[in-house]
Amino acid sequence: QVQLAESGGGLVQAGGSLRLSCAASGGTFSSYAMGWFRQAPGKEREFVAAISWSGGSTYYAASVKGRFTISRDNAKNTVYLQMNSLKPEDTAVYYCAAAKRLHAVRGVEYDYWGQGTQVTVSS
Repeated sequence: QVQLAESGGGLVQAGGSLRLSCAASGGTFSSYAMGWFRQAPGKEREFVAAISWSGGSTYYAASVKGRFTISRDNAKNTVYLQMNSLKPEDTAVYYCAAAKRLHAVRGVEYDYWGQGTQVTVSS
C-alpha cells in the first residue's frame, strides 16, 4: 500500500510560481509512474502532468505545457510539480497519484491517490 502526501499549495498572484511536492511511503517508489491531476470547483478531475518510473518520459496537458514541469527524485521518494506563470484558471485542488506501471496518463490507470493540496491563483 502506498501513501501519498502533497504539500506546497497556497495562494499566489497571477504570473507567480509554486512548487508542489508529493512524498510517497509504503511502496517501491521507483517502480511507480507518478502523476498530478487537478479538480476545480464544479468541474471534473483533469490530468495535469505525469512522469515515468525512471523519470525519462514526461507528459503534460496542453493547458500547462511550457509552464509546468514535473520531476521526481527516487532517492527521496518524492515527485514535484513546478508551476510557473500561474493563471486564475489554474485554481484547483491538486492531487498526486501513483500507478503500478512504467507510465500512465489516464486517471483510471492510477492505483493510489493523495488527499490533495489547494492552489489558488488570484487575478
